Amino acid sequence: MSVFFERLGNDKKLSIIAGPCVFEGTQHAIDHASHIREVCEKYEVNFIYKTSFDKANRTHAKAYRGVGIDDAVYGFLGLKEVTGVEILTDVHEAWHCDIIPADILQIPAFLCRQTDLLQAAAVTTKPVNVKKGQFLAPHDTKWIVDKLKSHGCDRHMLTERGTSFGYNNLIVDMRSLAIMRSYSHVIFDATHSVQLPGGGGDKSSGNRDFAPILARAAVAVGVAGVFIEVHANPDSAPSDGPNMIKLSNFKNVIDNLIEIDYTIKNRIDIMQHEKVA
Repeated sequence: MSVFFERLGNDKKLSIIAGPCVFEGTQHAIDHASHIREVCEKYEVNFIYKTSFDKANRTHAKAYRGVGIDDAVYGFLGLKEVTGVEILTDVHEAWHCDIIPADILQIPAFLCRQTDLLQAAAVTTKPVNVKKGQFLAPHDTKWIVDKLKSHGCDRHMLTERGTSFGYNNLIVDMRSLAIMRSYSHVIFDATHSVQLPGGGGDKSSGNRDFAPILARAAVAVGVAGVFIEVHANPDSAPSDGPNMIKLSNFKNVIDNLIEIDYTIKNRIDIMQHEKVA
């Protein structure tokens, strides 16, 4: 059972999903998870460590994808043994769901409507986080949740990560957060929302400076959690470096988000009176 998921809720204190974009080895993960956990414990924040064992949708054929599933299985087990953190990771094929030792399975945005993958994740009985596709209207996520429920999955999350806006650009419609709240726990992905898909020519680009700004706006709307990719040295990271927040700045970002979340959920009775879907 995922303790993280049991503590998650649109009307509960903000939860945090955080970690580097891609798994770069056990010690690297231990160092990052330990730092993130220390910050989250200081603020008594519900936290799960995020990392990916395979970046299967890279722009260029020769781009770094990850350590591979075999090393990731042993690495994830080692990370959990040393730090005690729960892990959220994406799966790209149905057979990944039963093998990877993660506490929450994530369906990538490009695969959010793939019925076989949703079914495979659902029947594991683990919580499932689905990234809303960049091409999808927020009200269409209802049918994704219905697919999960049809296969017995009642523990689910929906993550907003931006919507395609012309070529090589994303925009965030904050209305989507309120709409999707009627279907599931809603997470806002602050760092992928500032991505410029394919904006670097043979790779994606982005601007991490805007991630905290969008995160503050999303928390002001009212969400269950925020997804933030962080890295000790993002400019040298093998994947999504331009989007990731520097690990040294993580505490300041969380400090601001927790303050806004408290104001919205404890002082303003707005979320109980919305009828958006």
